[in-house]
Amino acid sequence: MSELKKEWYVVNTYAGQENRVKENLERRVKTMGLEDSLFQIVVAEEKEIEYKNGKPVEKTHNLFSGYLLVQMIMTDEAWFVVRNTPNVTGFVGSHGNRSKPTPLLEEEIRQILISMGQTVDVFDTNIKVGDVIQIIDGAFMGQEGRVVEIENNKVKIMINMFGSETAAELELYQIAEL
Repeated sequence: MSELKKEWYVVNTYAGQENRVKENLERRVKTMGLEDSLFQIVVAEEKEIEYKNGKPVEKTHNLFSGYLLVQMIMTDEAWFVVRNTPNVTGFVGSHGNRSKPTPLLEEEIRQILISMGQTVDVFDTNIKVGDVIQIIDGAFMGQEGRVVEIENNKVKIMINMFGSETAAELELYQIAEL
């Protein structure tokens, strides 16, 4: 039932055409009335400071040349519009024979958006400050801790180690409610 859910997909384009494809796709979404199926179109870029003649110059560097990130509900119409946008060569994770692509995992898109400096919504979770949680991934896997802070997609917890409390910072996907 992933067709009814808003998810992120990777779209393959010709290298150097990412921004042009983004603009074309945004225009097509408006003209075809697909605002309820296609939500965000992102060229993964980061800003870098380079020095030219001793002066700092801000440059934009593409993180994934030849790729766009598209947040969409995978309806037949939305899938058709994206695939048939000029300079789009297909979706990553599509297995050919007209099969629909596999979406990115929540952790993957969060890491990409955070690396670009974007604020990311917190996971849908009932965990709040003061709760005792189980660590399900990472170096502290299997231990329990008490949540002391939640910000963006990170959670700061206190773990009882060797008779004293130690602070640890984890991603929300690394913990689970008890």
